[in-house]
Amino acid sequence: MPMTEQATGAHHPQPRARNGGSSSATVEHLTGAQSLIRSLEEVGADTVFGLPGGCILPAYDPLMDSTRVRHILVRHEQGAGHAATGYAQATGKVGVCMVTSGPGATNLVTPIADAAMDSVPMVAITGQVASAAIGTDAFQEADICGITMPITKHNFLVTRAEDIAHTIAEAFHIASTGRPGPVLVDIAKDALQSKTTFSWPPAMDLPGYRPVTKPHAKQIREAAKLITQAKRPVLYVGGGVMKAGATAELKVLAELTGAPVTTTLMALGSFPDSHPLHVGMPGMHGSVTAVTALQKADLIVALGARFDDRVTGKLDSFAPYAKIVHADIDPAEIGKNRAADVPIVGDAREVIADLVQAVQAEHTEGHTGDYSAWWKDLNRWRETYPVGYDLPEDGSLSPQQVIQRIGELAPEGTIFAAGVGQHQMWASHFINYEQPSTWLNSGGAGTMGYAVPAAMGAKSGMPDRTVWAIDGDGCFQMTNQELTTCALNNIPIKVAIINNGALGMVRQWQTLFYNQRYSNTVLHTGADTDGNAAKGTRVPDFVKLSEAMGCYAIRCEDPADLDKVIAEANSINDRPVVIDFIVHEDAMVWPMVAAGTSNDEVMAARGVRPDFGDNEDD
Repeated sequence: MPMTEQATGAHHPQPRARNGGSSSATVEHLTGAQSLIRSLEEVGADTVFGLPGGCILPAYDPLMDSTRVRHILVRHEQGAGHAATGYAQATGKVGVCMVTSGPGATNLVTPIADAAMDSVPMVAITGQVASAAIGTDAFQEADICGITMPITKHNFLVTRAEDIAHTIAEAFHIASTGRPGPVLVDIAKDALQSKTTFSWPPAMDLPGYRPVTKPHAKQIREAAKLITQAKRPVLYVGGGVMKAGATAELKVLAELTGAPVTTTLMALGSFPDSHPLHVGMPGMHGSVTAVTALQKADLIVALGARFDDRVTGKLDSFAPYAKIVHADIDPAEIGKNRAADVPIVGDAREVIADLVQAVQAEHTEGHTGDYSAWWKDLNRWRETYPVGYDLPEDGSLSPQQVIQRIGELAPEGTIFAAGVGQHQMWASHFINYEQPSTWLNSGGAGTMGYAVPAAMGAKSGMPDRTVWAIDGDGCFQMTNQELTTCALNNIPIKVAIINNGALGMVRQWQTLFYNQRYSNTVLHTGADTDGNAAKGTRVPDFVKLSEAMGCYAIRCEDPADLDKVIAEANSINDRPVVIDFIVHEDAMVWPMVAAGTSNDEVMAARGVRPDFGDNEDD
C-alpha cells in the first residue's frame, strides 16, 4: 500500500538496492545499535529522552560513547514522550524519545497520541523482542506498531540491521514534513545486535508520500476575492501557522486586509496578543469577542486550523452566515467538519504569502474591503465583555491573579507550558503571548501530566530561556517525578502549582451541571460529607515532595507575598523551583460555552449572557 499523508500501518522495510546515497560516503562496519546512534547523530538529533530496558539495551552501549547526542534519563516513559514533544514545540526540531519493549513502549502511547492530535514532529524509538520471538507472547513483548497504528503518522518494524539507517532517515523526514506528527520505529533486539555496514546519507524510498506544499493559484485568487468582498471577515488561525513558521507572513496579511484575527489554543503567540487586530482566542472558553466574531462572520479564512468541536460548539449552528476558505496542508482536514467554499491544500507559509500577493492584486484593481461597521461591532463587544475575574472576598489567592502576575514578571521570551484544566484556560487568557513558540500545551488530547515533562523538554532545547510550567495540583501528581530528572540533569524549570485541592475543571462542571455534588474531585484527604477539602490538610505536601526531589520549593498563600515569591523563583537558576500556590477553590473559568450547545449561548460569566442586540444578525 503506498503511504499517504495520513496515518498508515506498520511498514516493514524490504530488501532493496541501496542506491541513491552519497557516492563518496565511507562505508563502515558496525552493529545495528551503532548504526542507530550514528543515524541519530547524522539527522541532527542532539537530545534523546529515554529509559533503558532489555530489548533496547544494545543501543544504550554505543550511546554512552556519543559526543553529539545527549541522553536524558527520565523516571517514567510517559515523561520521555512529553519531554520530546515539549522539546519539539519549543525548538521546531524533531523531538526524540527511546524506550524498551512491552510496558516501556506502551507507556509512550499517551504522549504519542498527544503529539498526533497536536501535529508535533516526534520520533519514538522502541526496542522489540528478537525477530524470531515476535508473535510468541515473549517476555515484555507488545505489538506497539499495531497499538499505535491509529495515532502515528507512520510506523516501522525493523528486523534487519541493514534497514536501521534508512529507516531513521525516513522517520525523521516523515515526522517533520507535510503535516508534522509522531513516527514510531520499533527495532528488534537481534537487529540491534547484528553486524551491518553504515554509510550516510542512505537512500530513502517513500512511494506515495508527497505532501502538497504549494497552493493552487486559482484557489488563492478566489480566496482573495472573497476577502475583499466580505463585510465581516475573520482570520481563524490554528496551530498549523506556527508549525509552518508563517507568523511573519500572517502579520503582513492581517495588516494588509485589516480583518480581525482569532488564534486558537494551539496558535497563541502566532499573532501578538497586544495587536489591535487580535480579538482573542475562540472556543468553549474563548473570549466573547472571538466566539461571537466567528458566529456573526460572513467569511471565515481558516489557516492551519481544523474546526474542532471545542471551537465550533454545536457544529450545525456554527457560523451560520459564513462562507469558508479552508487552507491546510492535510487534505483530510478540509471539509471534515465544515464544508469549504474555497479549499486550499498547501503549507501555511506558502498559502499566506500567496494570499498576500493576491490581495495586493485585488487592491491594485480597486477592490478593497470595507470593514468599518464590522469593527464598530467588534470593538463594542471587546469593551463590553473583556476577559476578567473577581478577587475572592475572603482575601485568599485568586488563581487568575497568580497566573497573570507570573506572566507580567517573567523575563522576555519566557516559555510557558501548561497542564490541562482550569489553570490551562487561565494561562491562555491572563498571560500575553507576543512571540511564537512561547506557549506549549496539550490541546487536542487534553493530557493531564503534560506540563512538567514538556517544560523539561523545552528547557533542554532552549537552555537560555526561562521556562515556567503552569500546573494544577491534579496534573502535577501524574508526572512530578520528572522533577528528579530536572534536578539531576541541570534543567532548572520553574513550576507553579495552582493548588485548589481539587480537580478544578471537573469540579466546575459539577458546580454548574451536577447540583454541586462533588463526587471524587477532592484531591486532599479529610474531605467532609459535602466533598469540601478539610482546611489545612495537605496530602501530599508539595513543598516537602519537591524538596525531596532536589528542588527549591516555596508555598504561597497570601496575596501580599505573591510578587516577592515569583521574583524569588525567577532569580534561582541553579535548580528547579516549585511554588505551591494555595488558591481559592471556587474560582471558575469564564467565558464558557457549555458542551453540546451553540456558540450563540456563550456565557460571559456565571448568569451573564451577552446582549448583542438585534442588528448584528443582518
